[in-house]
Amino acid sequence: MSGETNLKTIIQTLSPILNDGEFVYCTVPDFDFVPVQQIIFMFREKEEITTVLRKEDALQLNLTFSYIAAWITLEVNSSLSAVGLTAEFSQALSKEGISCNVVAAFHHDHIFVDVTDREKAMIVLQNLQLQ
Repeated sequence: MSGETNLKTIIQTLSPILNDGEFVYCTVPDFDFVPVQQIIFMFREKEEITTVLRKEDALQLNLTFSYIAAWITLEVNSSLSAVGLTAEFSQALSKEGISCNVVAAFHHDHIFVDVTDREKAMIVLQNLQLQ
């Protein structure tokens, strides 16, 4: 498996990047409902399919949403078997009253925070990296 597994090294090289735009969580009836080029991620749950996409795309597709998020990518290439990364950054964000929704992809972890918390979340993650 590729990627870094040493938690100390991962934290020191987090390299958080704030992606441009606003993102929303929506539910859709099937995987073909949203054009593939608009999907940030999709996940099938037993109730329905959750998709995250740009707010403007959701509006264009007439999808409803209630949570508008900022998307932060941790540029460090952490291994899927690394232990403790999510706990470290979620605890740091929690101490500042910031809720986070996490997606672990193959190469990077992605954090969605309330759009109003984006700058504060970036500062928290940058400070975590400096510890």
